[in-house]
Amino acid sequence: MSLTILLLGLGVGVLVGLLGIGGGVVLVPAMVYFLRMDQHLAQGTSLFILLPPIGLGALREYWKEGQVDLRAGIFCALGMLFGALAGSLIALPIPSRELKGLFGCFLVFAALLLWGKAGREGQEFVDKGERADG
Repeated sequence: MSLTILLLGLGVGVLVGLLGIGGGVVLVPAMVYFLRMDQHLAQGTSLFILLPPIGLGALREYWKEGQVDLRAGIFCALGMLFGALAGSLIALPIPSRELKGLFGCFLVFAALLLWGKAGREGQEFVDKGERADG
């Protein structure tokens, strides 16, 4: 079980550094299905897991490359601090089954937004290519 958890962390860490996604998008479903955790326990554990590695790991590399907007980061972090507190107060009384559904709906919504944006950008690329050829 410890090796499974370690490998899960390694895989999620790669995705966080590679895609810039919140590790919880991968961690929470993985902990619910692979480790058989309750939704609340998975979300709380994800929050604990993500604090040190994201703050120290990937950020260090982006900082070295000058790819961090410090002002935006500070303001957004302050908003997230209070927003996360509010969100946790809302989530804890919700039954796990409903919370899983809410989490799944969020992931589907995010996927649809990204898919739609990728399609529009792809069409813009094709349109620009046609104008250059014409």
